[in-house]
Amino acid sequence: MSQFTAGSVRVSWSVLLVLGYLLYLLLGATIFQVLEKQAESQTRDRFQLEKLNFLKNYTCLDGPALEKFVEVILDAWEKGVNPSGNSTNPSNWDFSSSFFFAGTVITTIGYGNLSPSTVSGQVFCVFYAVFGIPLNLAFLNQLGKGLTAHLGRLERSVLTPGQHGQTLKMLTVSFFLILGTLLFLVFPPVVFSYVEGWTYGEGFYYAFITLSTIGFGDYVVGTDPEKHYISVYRSLAGVWIIFGLAWLAVLCNLGAGLMDRLLQLKQSWRDSCRAGPQEGSKEGDVLDQRAIQNPI
Repeated sequence: MSQFTAGSVRVSWSVLLVLGYLLYLLLGATIFQVLEKQAESQTRDRFQLEKLNFLKNYTCLDGPALEKFVEVILDAWEKGVNPSGNSTNPSNWDFSSSFFFAGTVITTIGYGNLSPSTVSGQVFCVFYAVFGIPLNLAFLNQLGKGLTAHLGRLERSVLTPGQHGQTLKMLTVSFFLILGTLLFLVFPPVVFSYVEGWTYGEGFYYAFITLSTIGFGDYVVGTDPEKHYISVYRSLAGVWIIFGLAWLAVLCNLGAGLMDRLLQLKQSWRDSCRAGPQEGSKEGDVLDQRAIQNPI
């Protein structure tokens, strides 16, 4: 593990990277909350006032009134305010939600259901993503290498010579794959189904779309105004996303290693096939020379 010395203290680059990653997320969550929460509150209040004016002034619904009300609804929705319910709906820019949003930015998931509405928030989001995306890639790469190293040590600890050693190695890798699948793709949809009221299929769909960073935004945790979530629910979902992406990075490393081995075997087979005819042709040339020198 690479280290550097600061004075008389030796510091690990991996530890520094993890701390920098977490501090970056905390910083982003705090700034997004400061920049966006007040604007969201103003939009929410304006929308509630429009609803009251609509109910007071329009006892008979007509076309223009409906169009105006639809415009207000769309404007509120685009700014992250759910038109249903009332002004007591949970904020989209409390710290937990801001932390979750910061994670979706630097992981490039980008659900699209929420975005900064202020100019200052949009400018900060650009620079936050510019520096955060490379940091996220470096963090996931380092975390994936760490998990791969632990997996390698686990393989060596159970590795024995011969056929049994290869079998144990395959079982170790299979155990890692199965455990990761259970932790990141099978079990989370159960939690989402219970908390969000989704079916298991919808929860599994959301888990896959999220961890694959596709992020359609048709399903997002913690956005139902009729449900009361615990304050750390979306933050825990953000932690699940980060470690799920690291697990996928390990899978990619294992897949890349397997492809390299297959390519090496293929190249070795090609080299052996080319070497065979060449050796045979050399032997044939020697026999031909002998036949010329010693004709019958």
